[in-house]
Amino acid sequence: MDGHGAEIALDARFDDLERRELRQALTLLVASGRRSRMLGLAKLDELPARHGLLLSPCRSVHTVGMRFALDLVWLDGDECPVRLDEGVAPRRMRTCLRARSVVETKAGEGERFRDALTRPGAGYRQKAVSSRATPTGSS
Repeated sequence: MDGHGAEIALDARFDDLERRELRQALTLLVASGRRSRMLGLAKLDELPARHGLLLSPCRSVHTVGMRFALDLVWLDGDECPVRLDEGVAPRRMRTCLRARSVVETKAGEGERFRDALTRPGAGYRQKAVSSRATPTGSS
């Protein structure tokens, strides 16, 4: 349900994935198996609003095969946000060496997921890093 009583249609590839409900009515789909990690969000026309895909462990992603831009929320070992890359276009690569996992969500949703994953009182602080700063987006 989308909060307004309407059913949200997800691609069948997500049917068997663990779902974690987050604050702000967000849903995190956990890609833990080899197949779900390999497929990721590639070749989808879109990802429904308020949904994200968690890849763990993960320090680097590519957007080859993507049909829409992504926001990437990089998480440390405690699943706390360490960086947000916004509007990463298809056919790009991003790396975050401080991260242990990443949440992929459609562009425009990253702040919402970052805020929901930030523990109260933790104070998320992102270094001044643009998602367009370097070809690989390393840090």
